[in-house]
Amino acid sequence: MDGFRRYGLYVVPEGGLYRAGADWLGWDSVAGARTVPPDLPGLPDSAEALTATPRKYGFHGTVKPPFHLAHGTSAAALDAAAREFCASRAPVTIPVLTLRRLGRFIAIVPAAPSAALADLAGATVVALDPFRAPPSEAELARRRKSSLTERQEALLALWGYPYVMEEFRFHLTLTGALSPEAAEAAERVLATHFAPHLAAPVVIDSLCLMGEDDDGLFHLVHRYTLSG
Repeated sequence: MDGFRRYGLYVVPEGGLYRAGADWLGWDSVAGARTVPPDLPGLPDSAEALTATPRKYGFHGTVKPPFHLAHGTSAAALDAAAREFCASRAPVTIPVLTLRRLGRFIAIVPAAPSAALADLAGATVVALDPFRAPPSEAELARRRKSSLTERQEALLALWGYPYVMEEFRFHLTLTGALSPEAAEAAERVLATHFAPHLAAPVVIDSLCLMGEDDDGLFHLVHRYTLSG
């Protein structure tokens, strides 16, 4: 549990959806092992090139964005707090997942906004924020390159990340930033590839504490059941 550079709380699916996502990205964060991406005809580039940016995070949906531990806290205390928090929260069902382009990248997202999932994410951010060290000036500058709105700037100052609370949009990232032409081709291929895994509702019944190693790869530290 100790020894990781940063920690975060993610939704990490299980079953066939997780297997398909981890194989596609080339990194299984649960097993802590590289995977071999499928050979999918029609892609605009190799799977390795298309997934270079999101690979290190593993197949996941961010809930509490990655953070350095605050001075005076510990990984063990974070684990205990996350365990206690998740024991007080109920599972969330996403009736339909779909594959979409979000700006320049492709992701799997809920077909319709989920108030229950947004509430879970917001509560997680608040509950575990005492463990978050303030972002460095370099981290803040990197976030501000995205031309933040006034509200996003305020959220960055409050929570160390601009896309939380009402700005939260749950997504399972599949590619890095692509040109419009490449995104169109990749979306078409990936929609077909992932379709069998998006046919049934998805129950989010756990959150995962993830740790980032010295190579920038994220690993599963612990999976907590939402048992409230």
